[in-house]
Amino acid sequence: MDVRAEVVDILAGFSLFADLTTPELENLVDTFDEQVFSEGERVVRQGLSSASFYVILDGAATIRVDGKDRATLRPGDFFGEISCLLGEAPVADIVAQKQLRCLVLPGESLERFLVGHPRVLFRLLQGEARKVRTTTRWLT
Repeated sequence: MDVRAEVVDILAGFSLFADLTTPELENLVDTFDEQVFSEGERVVRQGLSSASFYVILDGAATIRVDGKDRATLRPGDFFGEISCLLGEAPVADIVAQKQLRCLVLPGESLERFLVGHPRVLFRLLQGEARKVRTTTRWLT
């Protein structure tokens, strides 16, 4: 199996992309870039500009706020969308726990992608709701 077909198969199992057809998933793979991060590498830095949307394919990452580990991200999870959509610096570090493989979409392309894929937009909003709920638990 080639790498492109492998990534399409991986994405087909993620809830964020569950409503996309195989040709749409293949187009997504062609639209996004792929990046690999080493264990301990900071993918996103709190307070510094970040301009990409990430979807984890393999590996795990830690959400770290003000030096405190808050949660773990795993395959199928995504991050960076809030900074991209609001044009603001991230409020957390994202640190690779082990080798981390991600699909990456530049921030300026995120709105166009989401508008073109309303079911992905809806699932992203569901993910945001879950993040708000989790954050609220952190604060209590």
